[in-house]
Amino acid sequence: MSNSWKPGPLGNRDPFSAYICDDGALDALRPVVIEMGWQIEKCNKGGLRNAIQSLSIAASPAILMVDLSESGDPLNDINALAEVCEPGTVVIAVGQVNDVRLYRDLLSSGIHDYLLKPLSASQLRDSLTQAQAVFSSPRNGGDGDQEHEHVATAVVGTRGGVGASTLATSLAWLFSIEHERSTALLDLDVHFGTGALSLDLEPGRGLTDAIDNPSRIDGLFIERAMIRANDNLAIMSAEAPINSPLMTDGTAFLQLEEEFRQAFDMTVIDLPRNMLINFPHLLQDVNVVTLVTELTLASARDTIRILSWLKQNAPGAHPMIVCNKMQTGAAEISKADFEASIERPINFQIPFDQKAAANAAKLGQTFAEANKGSRAVAPIREIAKTIVGVATDDGASLENLGKKPSMLSGFDLKSLLGGGKKAAAKEAADAD
Repeated sequence: MSNSWKPGPLGNRDPFSAYICDDGALDALRPVVIEMGWQIEKCNKGGLRNAIQSLSIAASPAILMVDLSESGDPLNDINALAEVCEPGTVVIAVGQVNDVRLYRDLLSSGIHDYLLKPLSASQLRDSLTQAQAVFSSPRNGGDGDQEHEHVATAVVGTRGGVGASTLATSLAWLFSIEHERSTALLDLDVHFGTGALSLDLEPGRGLTDAIDNPSRIDGLFIERAMIRANDNLAIMSAEAPINSPLMTDGTAFLQLEEEFRQAFDMTVIDLPRNMLINFPHLLQDVNVVTLVTELTLASARDTIRILSWLKQNAPGAHPMIVCNKMQTGAAEISKADFEASIERPINFQIPFDQKAAANAAKLGQTFAEANKGSRAVAPIREIAKTIVGVATDDGASLENLGKKPSMLSGFDLKSLLGGGKKAAAKEAADAD
């Protein structure tokens, strides 16, 4: 299928083929095809099913135009087309259904453009020229020609509900839009993941297929299985049946990470805590572990435990402490006490903004996209900037992340855990 992040070389392919249902559309297309310098014989009569039949026994062209007018289930048929298309083919669909949802679903499935009939010369010319540019541009071809060094971050929540998934999707969006980096988002909550949901996308079967058949994972699989959120962002997520336990040794996840390194500038892994425990090897090539926490006793305890675990199991990954849902007023633990207990500073603080979170959900957008002016998005931008900087400053942007806070309050998590909250509160008060 089409993928603007990893086009393939032209090789022996034809530059263009079209499969069009009606003579009127063919008459509009042929002069533009001649103008583009392509063979008019490549404009075939017949729609999507004819294209599938032909491409199952012939090489795919660089640019493929298919007519969906006679298709009863366009999305399903487009997926069938993906099974016979070679890597890098840029697909333009033509149809007569003027439906925004269909348009978005088709783009999410990986096609480059959707043109409405009746076709015009200017409309065709613009779309074909853009498709040609996409195919020809040498973007992250996986042959060592990436414009940027690859950076991977795993986003881990110390507790459920701290907002790790919200941050992961926002970072992926910021990398793709504001930093213009080709980005892969891998949501490893296989049964209850919200990565696709927060982007208003259907998760597809890519991740579950990868788990079931890790030997199939290659560049072509990535192109077909990932769902495109925008030109620079592709997502792999799942809503696996909750009566189907996760049966994997983690091989599929390692394979996916390897393919992402070849095809994208950035990888964002939304990594649930249980996956961290079960598959520690997932972090062996991760540059930054974004540890999302909140000012609670349980979060302080588990931040300490995860930091210790990372030191043993992922010594090459830089931990970044992000405190989410910061509110004015009394917290369960003060910021100073929290930092003292974990013996590290909180690197970034994100203010609590329930209204902004609700707005993102209503719009079907990431938190950062839906609330560009919110004060809660400013620190998320800084987090994204810091992670992107790893590729250009050899990690200098992370060198201060682990330094201990200059002033410790005397807060002792062990006594807090042993003596209960009242004793801890008294100790904290005495320390002040």
